[in-house]
Amino acid sequence: MKVFIFGLGYSALHFVHIFHEDFSGISGTVRHTEKCEALEPLGIKAFVFSAESCDPAAGAALLQCDAVIVSIPPDGQGDPVLGAFNSVLQSMTRLQRVIYLSTVGVYGDHQGLWIDETAELNPVSERSKRRIDAENEWQAFARKRGCDLHILRLAGIYGPGRNAIENLRAGKARRIIKKDQVFNRIHVEDIGRAIQACLASSLPTGVHIWNIADNEPSPPQDVVTYAAALSGLPPPPEMPFETADLSPMARSFYGENKRISNRAMREDLGVQLAFPSYREGLQGLAKNSA
Repeated sequence: MKVFIFGLGYSALHFVHIFHEDFSGISGTVRHTEKCEALEPLGIKAFVFSAESCDPAAGAALLQCDAVIVSIPPDGQGDPVLGAFNSVLQSMTRLQRVIYLSTVGVYGDHQGLWIDETAELNPVSERSKRRIDAENEWQAFARKRGCDLHILRLAGIYGPGRNAIENLRAGKARRIIKKDQVFNRIHVEDIGRAIQACLASSLPTGVHIWNIADNEPSPPQDVVTYAAALSGLPPPPEMPFETADLSPMARSFYGENKRISNRAMREDLGVQLAFPSYREGLQGLAKNSA
């Protein structure tokens, strides 16, 4: 199988590093020429694609692929991949399935209740509203094209270089307290496992939506406290949400409170999480960075 990845960023590259041997070819897009050169020794053929520039050779490479992974967020004009490559995607004779990386932010606030993939979509932020529009665009494409589409709604992503232990060491961690607030998270390695499960899926062709989240929605301050204990650093002082100095984006995250069920991912898609909760995830990160 040959795969084309739109957006060779943090999550997509972790997937490639873990599963690259399963593919006969991997190509994709980056925003800068320098990254094309950096990925070449890894056997990844990368092409520049951004709002300012698009390498015309990307389309020819796309036509040779069997699967497409989309890890580029929508903008104010809609999904940029469909905006630039719709005709090429429609003409792909080998295309079997598309994997679209979305966000659990599309659900908005459910006041701490457990929700699954059938929950009402009630996004709070503009970026999550755009995600719903992009999901709908890809569903329309898949139905017209007659290919498989897997929409992965990702919880808060963490992993090497992006986690509470790193934040503590950099002096950036905060223990912000908001009553009854919880978040789900997902380790970047488990995102890779979910992508691979979608690519290997034998489910009937159609549109499939999956919550990609850990087993344990937890208060954010608990994660920081646990990371401090693992790293031998003092936890930062508790800080009430009401008086915390937060950016508008950070504050918007606290406006959404929900517990994400991952039952379908585990039982129907067959993903076995390497890191079922933040505890296992942080333990592994602490061990590898010691």
